[in-house]
Amino acid sequence: MFSGSHTTNFVLQRGSDVPHSPVTYAYLIVEIDRATLFVDDAKVTSDVMNHLKNAGVELKPYDSILSEIKRQLRFLLFLAAQGAQLWLDPYSVNAAIMQTYKLASDRYLGSVGNKRKHQAKIYDDSNGQSGGPAGVYRASPISMEKAVKNSAELEGMRNSHIRDAAALAQFWVWLEEEIHNDVKLTEVDVADKLLEFRSKQAGFIDTSFDTISGSGANGAIIHYKPEPGNCSVVDPKKLFLLDSGAQYVDGTTDITRTVHFGEPSARQKECFTRVLQGHIALDQAVFPENTPGFVLDAFARSFLWKIGLDYRHGTGHGVGAALNVHEGPQGISYRYGNMTPLVKGMIVSNEPGYYEDHAFGIRIENLLSVKEVDTPNRFGGLSYLGFEKLTFVPIQTKLVELPLLSEAEIDWLNNYHSQVWDKVSPLLDGSARQWLWNNTRLLVKE
Repeated sequence: MFSGSHTTNFVLQRGSDVPHSPVTYAYLIVEIDRATLFVDDAKVTSDVMNHLKNAGVELKPYDSILSEIKRQLRFLLFLAAQGAQLWLDPYSVNAAIMQTYKLASDRYLGSVGNKRKHQAKIYDDSNGQSGGPAGVYRASPISMEKAVKNSAELEGMRNSHIRDAAALAQFWVWLEEEIHNDVKLTEVDVADKLLEFRSKQAGFIDTSFDTISGSGANGAIIHYKPEPGNCSVVDPKKLFLLDSGAQYVDGTTDITRTVHFGEPSARQKECFTRVLQGHIALDQAVFPENTPGFVLDAFARSFLWKIGLDYRHGTGHGVGAALNVHEGPQGISYRYGNMTPLVKGMIVSNEPGYYEDHAFGIRIENLLSVKEVDTPNRFGGLSYLGFEKLTFVPIQTKLVELPLLSEAEIDWLNNYHSQVWDKVSPLLDGSARQWLWNNTRLLVKE
């Protein structure tokens, strides 16, 4: 991207080239009065092609991007000599493009015999040290703009999550009935059936990632993926962890629920309850604007830390709106190098967990959007932020050790389940509606 009179940027466009993500392989060079799209024209319909031409967009072959950069380099350096700089995001721009630009710059500067004089200073967000030719190496501002959702994107996320919740209710009642009827189902069978239920929902496109369907010890493998012929049968006497999501035309979902089809052990219930307490603490967090996500990470871990337990993954990642299920730059993690502040309109996951190797895994995940919170004080003149829930699927109360929960935590769970019923029940009937009712009943601490 140029900071002068011309602007150049490389953007990944929508499509279906990448599994689970509605994007295509393409580059787009945008200037002040025209644009060039580098894409396989076999993917562009005649209607789209005519629309692009009318909008002043020229199409070129996808693999011609490197030669185009070389061709334009003399012009780019001419602008750089006048104070403009090429903005290259090292976190997203293809490495081949970066290398082509640097090598061609070196050759050009060497050919004019004045390399040192014309070499511009490069700034890197991490250390600010000078380096190669005429460029600024920083995160693209586009990633931040994309991370902050507008009102239409947020509304689409809300709507798609309710339809997704209805599919999950239909799925869970089916799975529980099969298990209780002693039907042998593999982890792959379960993932395939969930896809079947989701695919019937309006606007469904695809899963948003490979479903993690883990019974017993497999649930302790954080990024486990069951494969046909090499996976377990779902064991009704063990914990079952299901992490899944979908792409809809109006939103992206990502949800994890952990359940037991029989009687969980005291150890499993304690661990599950402490994970739930961390989930609730993060969900209820209120924090000043400009707070980076790593500051909130301890909210989700503190209840596990109290008994010497922890988990080896981040607590939350950014999520796109009908886009990539993992989307930066924001996140909630113990990795404190990410200083990106959480901003109103961002979407993050809330997914603390606990995993005992060779035994079981527990994770509870909802998606949240960042919202402004009305606080009685505004210390330092700052706004304060919190979260709005997007995911509405019951949390299995059989696994909750009620004596460990405070009255406020029980109220949170009851209020959450009340919202689940109100939002999702109108989309259900029959056994699925009854299942939702059974799993959203009020809990009372004796």
